[in-house]
Amino acid sequence: MDKAFPMAPVPPHQILMVVFDGVQLLDVTGPLEVYAAANEYGGNYRIRTASVDGKPVTATAGVQLVPDLALGDVDFPVDTFMVPGRPDWWAAVSDTRLVECISHFACGPGTVASICAGAFPLAATGLLDGRRAATHWRLAADLAARYPAIDVDSDAIFVRDGHFITSAGISAGIDLTLSLVEAELGADVARAAAKYLVVFMARPGGQSQFSVRQSAKYGRDSVLRRVLDDVAAEPRADHTLASMAGRAGVSERHLTRLFRAETGMTAAQFVERIRLEAAQALLESGSDPLDSVARASGFGSVETMRRTFQRVLGVTPGTYRDRFRTTRHA
Repeated sequence: MDKAFPMAPVPPHQILMVVFDGVQLLDVTGPLEVYAAANEYGGNYRIRTASVDGKPVTATAGVQLVPDLALGDVDFPVDTFMVPGRPDWWAAVSDTRLVECISHFACGPGTVASICAGAFPLAATGLLDGRRAATHWRLAADLAARYPAIDVDSDAIFVRDGHFITSAGISAGIDLTLSLVEAELGADVARAAAKYLVVFMARPGGQSQFSVRQSAKYGRDSVLRRVLDDVAAEPRADHTLASMAGRAGVSERHLTRLFRAETGMTAAQFVERIRLEAAQALLESGSDPLDSVARASGFGSVETMRRTFQRVLGVTPGTYRDRFRTTRHA
């Protein structure tokens, strides 16, 4: 009988997080805690932090972070390079040495991830030009104005484009990292890590950073306000453009203009997003059959709801429910 040879150990997945003065503390600790949790369930992540010169840095809230080494002393292949942000992003962009170091590591073959305002120093390298990218919704306009070659998604939780993945504000770095763990080790490990951290399984990258209802800008006495309130209060009611215009006492053309001006959407798009949010809430909090959820949220059929979930969030309603079921059944 042939002699059995021992299997070679799987090499660790090398994580390198750059840190610098003023960095948002949760941008750093959130993702690293996800990797540490994944290690408890079969992961083999080697986690290290590095500053430009290897010296301690002061993060938000005055917390001092002591890095493992200087960026110039990194002598191992980096599988995932992570760039957090700082609230005053212009300071990070103005740090020439920091941007040069980020450029060096971001040019490698591994995954490059930015969290929140970390998109700014990463964008300063030019490596995001021609790509889609996300950042905190409050900073999206700044990112688009300063780096017009980037297709800024001001709404998504996180965005993948090639080997670059960029996330929205602060806690979204946890969602981003859970998605990386899921891609590398599978859904079971990612769910276990999420449960350990008592957080939801990674929210889909296409999920909005905030409610579509909150994003509408309208005056207190606006005709549109009454229409929006009606849609939000009863998503499954008849909300065709004609019926909404009739209830508001305005022409369809005028109502269309109001929707465009004050929500940035068509009436149909707004109604669909309200119904999507209603379905999300039902899936997160209950166990009703999918056909009941589809009817209650106004989609009418499971197939219509499924198509909307796939197009907007990139997941099926069933998968979405499974993600949010993780911590309720700890």
